[in-house]
Amino acid sequence: MKIILLLLLFFTKMIAGAPSDSTVFGYIEEHQDIYVQRLKEWVSIESDSSNPEKRCQVVKMMNLTAEQLTQLGATVELVELGKQKLQNGNEIPLPPVILAEIITDPQKPTVCFYGHLDVQPAKYEDGWLTQPYTLEEKNGSMYGRGTSDDKGQVLAVLHAIEALQKHDLPMNVKFVYEGMEEVGSNGLFKLVEERNSTFFSDVDYIVITDTSWLSKKPGITYGTRGNLYFFIEVECARQDLHSGSFGGVVHEATSDLIFLLNTLADSSGRILVPGIYDAVANISNKEKEYFEKAEYNLEEIKAKFGIKKFKYNTKEEVLIQNTCYPSLSIHGIEGAFSASGTKTVIPAKVIGKFSIRLAPKMDPSVVEKQVIEYLHMKFAERNSPNRINITCVIKAKPWVSTDTDGPLYLAGKNAIKKVFNSEADFFREGGTIPIGPQFYEVTGKSTMFLGIGGPDDAHHGQNEKLDRYNFIEGSKLYAALIQELASL
Repeated sequence: MKIILLLLLFFTKMIAGAPSDSTVFGYIEEHQDIYVQRLKEWVSIESDSSNPEKRCQVVKMMNLTAEQLTQLGATVELVELGKQKLQNGNEIPLPPVILAEIITDPQKPTVCFYGHLDVQPAKYEDGWLTQPYTLEEKNGSMYGRGTSDDKGQVLAVLHAIEALQKHDLPMNVKFVYEGMEEVGSNGLFKLVEERNSTFFSDVDYIVITDTSWLSKKPGITYGTRGNLYFFIEVECARQDLHSGSFGGVVHEATSDLIFLLNTLADSSGRILVPGIYDAVANISNKEKEYFEKAEYNLEEIKAKFGIKKFKYNTKEEVLIQNTCYPSLSIHGIEGAFSASGTKTVIPAKVIGKFSIRLAPKMDPSVVEKQVIEYLHMKFAERNSPNRINITCVIKAKPWVSTDTDGPLYLAGKNAIKKVFNSEADFFREGGTIPIGPQFYEVTGKSTMFLGIGGPDDAHHGQNEKLDRYNFIEGSKLYAALIQELASL
């Protein structure tokens, strides 16, 4: 009888101390308009990390987020990282990194969330249907730069914490938020190494909230591609030349550049750099099953983005090529005439910009060397007297989890089931989140990507958006994840 009474007392305390899902989820539902308004304020800050003139906006965004964390009762540290050296030789301060923590009980487990607060460039004249830094909600979608990548996802985590705190935050939570993810996470890798024995020492799990689903079905990302971003600079004169005076008698920089860019890949998209595919890993049968089960509608994606035809015919082929193999993309030419109208000029100097997404097992240093040597060889074949300089400005490693059957992923699957009443998709991400492999390699902690973006959110493109449904249900998802991890 005594044992039964003790058990009843134990379970009564458990029930009293743990709020029901409906209680926490109800709080999030009731406050969703406030949450949308908060996202609107965040989107209005033009925290474009690629533009040195907007560095103050990135810092403003970091400070605003630090204030929000402080209001949640977190201990917040804004860590200065030093200077960033620009292409012109000038230096500007890097934005600080936020390290924050809410410790409810040192004996309880700790989960650490990562996100970023910088955004890609955005201009209305580039084809946006709304002002990119003014959040507008239409038909359940919230349009604005950073709504999905990644301000909305960061806020969803904070809203989950807020809802849990009103009832019971069942474990310790830490936060790492940066303002340079879109340009390579300058300074963050070193900081993770320096704080591994202090800030990260008591962390049990790391959750990265910067990914999207393949469809309307929620999912977990277990791998990302790496990225190398190159500049090819070609110079033919000290100043721009008149094409009537010099056309046909000088070796033009733009012609040399276009020749080089055209040697990088064939018409099918296969990269022509020798040896670049040597390290690409084979796909396991388990992963093939993930791709077969994943929901991904090619016709819907084509219709959304105006794509006429993919290079591959099946869902499985598209997903495997996009996430498990390298790809090369040409992004633009700096210095060439691109304004409206006509201008008969021969540019003195042009800079071509391209990147290579790296598949798992590909070493960024090896690929960088292969690419630069190949381009120099091709340029020598052209017999041009022009000056050429090739630099790699972003280097990020690929990553694939080896822990998809572990407790963190189990908690993620259970949380998705609890909130969406759906089994989780498992997939790799074709994009790059530089800090992912760094967290895993340096800290050794179980790491998972659990984003709430939609497949048509247009990250990095015009008309980026986040659906209100994803935003609010995503807040519930992160609350459920914390509850599931605590229950382990």
